[in-house]
Amino acid sequence: MDVEAARMEDVDRVADLWVALAAGQREYGSFLASDENRATVREAVARAVVTGGLLVAREDGSVVGFVMFGPSSGAYEQTVEKGVVENLYVDPDHRGAGIGTALLRAAEEALRADGADVVALDVMAGNEAAQRLYRELGYRPHRITMTKAGDSETDMVPNEYDSL
Repeated sequence: MDVEAARMEDVDRVADLWVALAAGQREYGSFLASDENRATVREAVARAVVTGGLLVAREDGSVVGFVMFGPSSGAYEQTVEKGVVENLYVDPDHRGAGIGTALLRAAEEALRADGADVVALDVMAGNEAAQRLYRELGYRPHRITMTKAGDSETDMVPNEYDSL
C-alpha cells in the first residue's frame, strides 16, 4: 500500500469513494446527501488535487482510500494555526490494515509542514469505530455540535442523551 498525492485521473474514483462515505454516514445520523452532491464533490476533489490537499492510498494501483485536508479558513483570528482533516475514508474491503492510520498521519505531516500547530477533524457522534481510531491516534474532543429537529419535542431526532 502506498500513500501519495492524488492525481487528476483519480478525481472520479475519489468522488465515488466520497459518495460512499456520505451514504455510510447516514447510519450515524448525518444529514448530508450523497449522490446529490457528486458534482459538487467532484469539483472540490479536483481543487484539492491542484492545491495538494488530497492524498490517496493505492493498493495494486487502485485507489482504496483518501484523505482531504487543508488549513482552517475561518474569518476570526485564532491563537494557533489550525489544520483541518475534512474527509477520511477507506473502502470497507480494505479496512483494518492500517490504511486510515497511514492516510491520517500523512495528512497531519503535511499540515504541520505547512505550519499547523493543531489538527482538527469532525466525527459523527454515533461512529464509535472512527472515534476509537482517532482517540488511539491522540485526538480528544474539543467542541461538540448539538442538533434539534422540528418545532416540538416529538419531532426531535433521538440520540443517546435522550434519557438524561
